[in-house]
Amino acid sequence: MARILLDEDNEISRYILSRRLQRRGYDVVLAVEGAKGVECATELRPDLILMDMSLPLMDGWEATRRLKSAPGTKAIPVIALTAHAMPGDREKALEAGCDDYDSKPIDFVRLLSKIEALLAK
Repeated sequence: MARILLDEDNEISRYILSRRLQRRGYDVVLAVEGAKGVECATELRPDLILMDMSLPLMDGWEATRRLKSAPGTKAIPVIALTAHAMPGDREKALEAGCDDYDSKPIDFVRLLSKIEALLAK
């Protein structure tokens, strides 16, 4: 069973997405801000990270840069999740080290296909 770290500060989004992923057979670990997500990823080495980019304290952009610059976590695929779907956000996410990007509100079928594609690599 693949382990997914979901770093999301919105309680409702975190609950809904984690439950849907668990029903699909994924082991979901939760974090609510960037530094905690980096800590969890370093300790647990999940198979994939879903990173909200608008996190409090340390945002998802900085958390991803830290994860991708650390030898122990740089190979973990990261999918950026953002409600701020502005032109250039996808490119900004890829520059920060994200492997893919998805906008909110989440289209679960689309996100699931991205997750499965990255886990298959």
